[in-house]
Amino acid sequence: MLDLTSDVADLTAALVDIRSESGDEKNLADAVENALSTLSHLTVTRDGDAVVARTELGRDRRVVIAGHLDTVPIVDNVPSHVDGDRLYGCGTSDMKAGVAVQLKLAALVTEPVHDLTFVFYDNEEVDASLNGLLRLSRNHPEWLAGDFAILMEPTDGMIEGGCQGTMRVDVKATGKRAHSARSWKGENAVHKAGEILDVLRAYTPRRPEVEGLAFHEGLNAVFIEGGVAGNVIPDECVVKVNYRYAPDRSPAEAEAHLREVFAGFEVTLTDSAAPARPGLDDPSAAAFVTAVGDGRARAKLGWTDVSRFSELGVPAVNYGPGDPMLAHTRDEYATISQIREAEERMVAWLTARD
Repeated sequence: MLDLTSDVADLTAALVDIRSESGDEKNLADAVENALSTLSHLTVTRDGDAVVARTELGRDRRVVIAGHLDTVPIVDNVPSHVDGDRLYGCGTSDMKAGVAVQLKLAALVTEPVHDLTFVFYDNEEVDASLNGLLRLSRNHPEWLAGDFAILMEPTDGMIEGGCQGTMRVDVKATGKRAHSARSWKGENAVHKAGEILDVLRAYTPRRPEVEGLAFHEGLNAVFIEGGVAGNVIPDECVVKVNYRYAPDRSPAEAEAHLREVFAGFEVTLTDSAAPARPGLDDPSAAAFVTAVGDGRARAKLGWTDVSRFSELGVPAVNYGPGDPMLAHTRDEYATISQIREAEERMVAWLTARD
């Protein structure tokens, strides 16, 4: 049983010690649901291993606070342990520290200035088609309705606006198969793939400013597949390319850009997730940046589920304890002082009255 009256760092440790690798979140979802169901000021609902808790106070605005329950695979980094100000363990940064803050807010803030929706969802760390927030948006979009949303993703205590889009394409080089003893009879597709790599090496990523925030794009090969046998000249080689692009481009514009960059090669789109603009001019977002971020914000250099809220018409930002650079590492940790600070700042913002 999760103890929502415990210190937020102790609660983080308890969450880490409940294994919840992607696809295996049931035990943690059960624990979260059971803990929230004891709070009389919340209405708790569930879809699969996604749990949603809502206040119904009749406030003028509703804020959605969301975080994922799953982690990447454990690598001898559970159970958690403490060393000074650092809490170590799988998911401490990404993002059980943020989930602990969510749970504390759900328990502590019984009279918020806005109505609140707390979303705890599954399968964020795997293929987008499995994402629990995507499933909720299809099955129960009304559960995600709000005027402003906060993703408790690790941001090292900074507010990060919007997110980059991500796109993967297969860029294919073709040749002619032949016996390697008579290679001049064929055309080596693996060699021709060098032209694709030349394009990537020469590419200069954009660094656009979008709504006052500086983004930094990236275009990189992430896999190469080619070859038939040890004595065959290959007639096909595929370079898998990942494009991370700023939110001033739509997915259609990003795809068109890639087809232009790799003109002369066969390009096949294999995966795409849309970006989200920062949206910090929204009144709730602006107030949040002022109150919680001391008026400062930076761009999210990655993709997060703020994109899903953007598609639903809900302005969203990323904010949470934990250094994103430590996410998915064996020695992942979150600093206890930063977890407590996130709780304090969020409580102050949600209870501040003019």
